[in-house]
Amino acid sequence: MSYNLLKGKRGIIFGALDPNSIAWKTAERVYEEGGTFVLTNAPIAMRMGQIKDLAEKTNSQIIPADATSLEDLENLVNQSMEILGGKLDFVLHSIGMSINVRKGRHYTDQNYDWTQKGTDVSAMSFHKVMQTLYKADAMNEWGSIVALTYMAAQRVFPDYNDMADNKAYLESIARSFGYFFGKDKKVRVNTISQSPTPTTAGQGVKGFDGFIAYAEKMSPLGNATALDCANYTVTLFSDLTRRVTLQNLFNDGGFSNMGVSDAIMDYFMKDE
Repeated sequence: MSYNLLKGKRGIIFGALDPNSIAWKTAERVYEEGGTFVLTNAPIAMRMGQIKDLAEKTNSQIIPADATSLEDLENLVNQSMEILGGKLDFVLHSIGMSINVRKGRHYTDQNYDWTQKGTDVSAMSFHKVMQTLYKADAMNEWGSIVALTYMAAQRVFPDYNDMADNKAYLESIARSFGYFFGKDKKVRVNTISQSPTPTTAGQGVKGFDGFIAYAEKMSPLGNATALDCANYTVTLFSDLTRRVTLQNLFNDGGFSNMGVSDAIMDYFMKDE
């Protein structure tokens, strides 16, 4: 169901790879709500994914960009404003990568070159995106910038590895840069801490199926899906949340406030 929440709004969506991506679902929902946008991803990710299908479905243009490159980002922002016909109202940062996770290096045995690359892609890129937008004065007043994160930024999930550090840094950047964006430009900056979601990237984490099953049993409303996250993001892009900023917002079925659930207790007590 569409409510025209984003009619007339323009933006950029980073990170759509395939139909499992939260960014992909968000692009579909933004389009349904009347928003127009440019899609972007790293050139290598675009070769691996199906972003052209999404562009056709949403009448969007694609601008390849390495989110760690200031030159690419400046080109992306300038081209996006030209294509869309003005300043931007929303930006979604849905980017994350850990070479250590992908190659099975344990947290206590990091390859620090890989760690640094992952930090640059997963967290520092968010600062670079916002700095580029800020310097170009590319956001309309009451615009909204959202990045996706995970609760491993606050709690220990051993197999999430250095991605936990990346997400903690990402959330700090959102607060710190969000202050300046709010004070100087009246632009909101928030992060959404999503339930474990079976995206292409998420499934690369060791024990991910166990993450999902455990969170499902712990959460009174069950795990939030990629579509749930897309819907939540739409509300943050809309004018209904104009005073919400500097927040890390949990979209996780209640998991973040749980200590233990009946389902988990039943599992451990079943043999007694």
